Amino acid sequence: MGRVLNLERIEQHSLSDQEFAYLCQLVHDSTGIVLTEQKRQMVYRRLMRRTRELKITSFSEYCKLLKKADNEEMVNFINAITTNLTSFFREEHHFDFLRESYFPKILSDNSKRLRCWSAGCSTGEEAYSLAITINDVFSSVMSSWDIKVLATDLDTQVLETACNGIYAENRIEEIPESIKLKWFKPGSGENEGLVKVKKDLRRLISFKQLNLLSLWPMRGQFDVIFCRNVMIYFDRDTQKKLIDRFCDLLPSGGFLMTGHSESCAKAVPYLHQCGRTIFQKKHDRVL
Repeated sequence: MGRVLNLERIEQHSLSDQEFAYLCQLVHDSTGIVLTEQKRQMVYRRLMRRTRELKITSFSEYCKLLKKADNEEMVNFINAITTNLTSFFREEHHFDFLRESYFPKILSDNSKRLRCWSAGCSTGEEAYSLAITINDVFSSVMSSWDIKVLATDLDTQVLETACNGIYAENRIEEIPESIKLKWFKPGSGENEGLVKVKKDLRRLISFKQLNLLSLWPMRGQFDVIFCRNVMIYFDRDTQKKLIDRFCDLLPSGGFLMTGHSESCAKAVPYLHQCGRTIFQKKHDRVL
């Protein structure tokens, strides 16, 4: 009898072609992310966990839930599907370039204003790495400069982690000891094995939920925009539109940092590649 029930449970949780196609279309319509057949097992695993939490017995039932007009599951669905893989100082050449070249130039220009955006910030490591790099260069003038970092992501769960700034100790193993001591507070007691980003660093950053395909509330320009390993999930047309929108928020001479797997910015005529996945805006695009 138990064997029959197990087989029935497996059958109920099989993901049909129709259901997979519906979920892929829903993700694309909501986020612009393109899911191919190669992502089918990933979708299955992540939504299997979600259906168990909801005590739903089939993907068919889960799809019906997502179709409801008063659907409140959509946020959880998007959170489950979106991929969040990051680390401190990932693709370190970007931070080296800012520390050694671009930020010293801004400092010498004495503009007294700096704006950076981490688009697709995930659990916050990129934004905190950026804030540490800013402090390395601007430490002597922080009190007299207007410096802010915006960090956005679609996933509300990872944003909560980012806002809290609490990480497992092994997440900072490869960071130089001087940075650990300066910017991370080790936990004790029941928090042993955890570290927390210190308040002076966290106050530089504003974490906000944002769908990159929706309207952007930002009005001012950014000197540096990070959008790394995000555009690989979009189709080429969406990538091009996003780059255009990023460039509209960059001044001439501002920089766009992309991921190592993203080559879409190379074909943009008003961007000049001046380093590995580092692009400088040459001039405003013609609308």
